[in-house]
Amino acid sequence: MNAVEVVFERRGAGAPLVLLHGIGHHWAAWSPVLDRLAEAHDVIAVDLPGFGRSPVPAAGLPADMPGLVAAVVELFAALGLDRPHVAGNSLGGAIALELAAAGAVSSATALSPAGFCTPRELRWALTVLTLHRNAARLPEPVLRSLFGNPALRTLALGMILARPNRMALAEALADARALREARAFRAVARAGRGYAFAGAPTVPVTVAWGTRDRILPYRQAALARTRLPAARHLDLTGCGHVPMHDDPELVASVILDTTAARAA
Repeated sequence: MNAVEVVFERRGAGAPLVLLHGIGHHWAAWSPVLDRLAEAHDVIAVDLPGFGRSPVPAAGLPADMPGLVAAVVELFAALGLDRPHVAGNSLGGAIALELAAAGAVSSATALSPAGFCTPRELRWALTVLTLHRNAARLPEPVLRSLFGNPALRTLALGMILARPNRMALAEALADARALREARAFRAVARAGRGYAFAGAPTVPVTVAWGTRDRILPYRQAALARTRLPAARHLDLTGCGHVPMHDDPELVASVILDTTAARAA
């Protein structure tokens, strides 16, 4: 934990690359791709304030997206990072794009980012995630039995992952704990109502969308293409909302291709 009270996992060497998770998640969401990315980068996977093991800031949680972006920029400064590369998923993807629009990063990779949905679609996403959060409050032995059965795990996680059985039991349990204990969940959900990305990044940006995303559906990628005409847009074929587990090699290659575009 550093001076700005944020927990992170750091691996590798090279140009810094910061990884940002989605609402209710934690840095371990990136575990399937961490070692691959660390072959080329100094990788910092962050627990955002109020998520994972990062506490709620003493001054309170950011009230809106600019506040969240400012908190991440403060983290960069605390870690001595000068315009690192960044990749994010869902909420983290929106933050990554906002950082790119602010000129605070060298490149940004956004995986199924928030900010391109209608109000109805946003309500749907938050409702589904809230239901998952409520289910995560089941006793741990029940969750262990649920996730230990392949058919039941598919039923429990099929809204988030396209290939739930690629996730280890320990990872599924850790994700459930992170969602259940996410102190910032409600506040960040409230702050995100009405949010829409409208920036204009000038650094290399990739927006990649899971074709089987059931939280922020793939159709939202069309709006992202319209709002970010200069970005590279890719389909993550067969992937769900958290593609790092569905296809780690594909996700790692997408991120590394984006950071290499900056190096070139």
